[in-house]
Amino acid sequence: MSLRTKRISSNGLRTVSKPSGYGGFGGVSSSSGFTGFSGSSAYSGQSISSVSINRSLLAPLNLEIDPSIQIIRTQEKDQIKTLNNRFACFIDKVRFLEQQNKMLETKYELLRSQTSSRSNVEPLFEAYMAGLRRHMDIANNDKTKLEGELRNTQCLVEDFKHKYEEEINKRNCLENEFVVLKKDVDSAYMMRADLEDKVGGLTDEHNFLRGAYEEELREMQASIKDTSVIVQMDNSRNLNMDQIVSEVKAQYEEIAAKSREEAEA
Repeated sequence: MSLRTKRISSNGLRTVSKPSGYGGFGGVSSSSGFTGFSGSSAYSGQSISSVSINRSLLAPLNLEIDPSIQIIRTQEKDQIKTLNNRFACFIDKVRFLEQQNKMLETKYELLRSQTSSRSNVEPLFEAYMAGLRRHMDIANNDKTKLEGELRNTQCLVEDFKHKYEEEINKRNCLENEFVVLKKDVDSAYMMRADLEDKVGGLTDEHNFLRGAYEEELREMQASIKDTSVIVQMDNSRNLNMDQIVSEVKAQYEEIAAKSREEAEA
């Protein structure tokens, strides 16, 4: 008698094992149980759907997946494998006991047909069959318990699978937002550098004009120091340059503050 089973592979794919028979049976006696059996049984599960990731967005980053998720997935797979193996063993045990029971019933009927007198072997067979029935009841109870544990474990696996996929989607969204913010920060930095260059140029021009004005003023003072003529000087040029520099600085500070707010938002 063969048993067709399905097993969950370690990589999450569904595979079907070939039918296999049971191994050799041991001899039957009044003081021994059963010996030697083989077989396979497992449970089929759903594979985790593939998740596509944009590699170009991962290049400049140094992010890693939380290692606890991988550890939990590994532990869940190990638990499923263990439960599958235990479940398969109990199924094989039940099948084996059923075969032993049928074999003993056949031998018992054969012995009853060969002799009409009640022999001493019949009570031994009955006692042995009663023991096998007790073993079958225990195996069936264990089977029911393991089936419940397997269903609970599968529910946990599905829950963790959904949570893992949600975390992957959140990570991809955050990576996209990071790339957009990085572009904005780079643009603000370039604008700041450009404004700093303009401020530097205006400052140099202001210093140059101030020096020229002071030199011209000294020359004029030297040329008229011996005269008593009072000349009224127009200092509006100096005042205008200070005002220009102040306006440029105010504009630069406003743009820099706006860039910092956009980068922090």
